[in-house]
Amino acid sequence: MKFLLTLHMNPDLWATLSDDQKNAVYEGHGSFMKLITESGEMVETKALAEPGDTKTVRVENGVARTTNGGFVESEAFLCGYYVVDVESEARAVELAAMIPDAQYTAVEVRKVVHEG
Repeated sequence: MKFLLTLHMNPDLWATLSDDQKNAVYEGHGSFMKLITESGEMVETKALAEPGDTKTVRVENGVARTTNGGFVESEAFLCGYYVVDVESEARAVELAAMIPDAQYTAVEVRKVVHEG
């Protein structure tokens, strides 16, 4: 079964980390990707741009309106994700705990219920 592991970043929190801590997160992602690729659990991963580079589109009365910034107005933002194919939800949770960001912020685990 597939799960989406979402990563969220709070720029204020990120700014408090030392360069060594930030580098450990980056290197940790490399190790994590190697682990889940070798185990056959990796489906895909993407890193996303910051909210300042985001466009939000809403359609009102048939007219598309575009604004700059993310949909959710919050300090934290969706910064990336992994999709994993694992035996159980417990394994997805176990993998989420291995993502280096989990020591500073939450990693959300959601079951994929439909693919197109």
